[in-house]
Amino acid sequence: MIRCKRAYETASAEDGVRVLVDRLWPRNCRKDALAIADWLPEVGPSHELRKAFKAGTLSFAEFSAAYRGQLAARPEHWWKLVDVARCGTLTLVYAAKSTVENNAVVLAQWLEDEVEKQADSSSPVCYLGEFPEF
Repeated sequence: MIRCKRAYETASAEDGVRVLVDRLWPRNCRKDALAIADWLPEVGPSHELRKAFKAGTLSFAEFSAAYRGQLAARPEHWWKLVDVARCGTLTLVYAAKSTVENNAVVLAQWLEDEVEKQADSSSPVCYLGEFPEF
């Protein structure tokens, strides 16, 4: 399970493994008080993309598409998060004010898709009955 939580919210036992996924450290947060297992600044959107979205020159849809492109180009930055999410609860910690339009939400969707791709699949469907000539 993958959750997203603001850095300014109190950590809880239900959070599981908490990972900060912003390039910048959240303002007014002491490092010892954030209660994170890891900080992965390189998994966050590039500075240029982050600034363009914050300035309003990109819509959330445009930001999401561009960020997903950056994620696709650098799987080594987020790959270990897939394993964490597959084994338990992963909470992506972020500092943005919006709880619905931020990089953690895009990353969570990306990781959920990756977990689903790697899930044990069932047996393939047999289409032999649809091709009687064989």
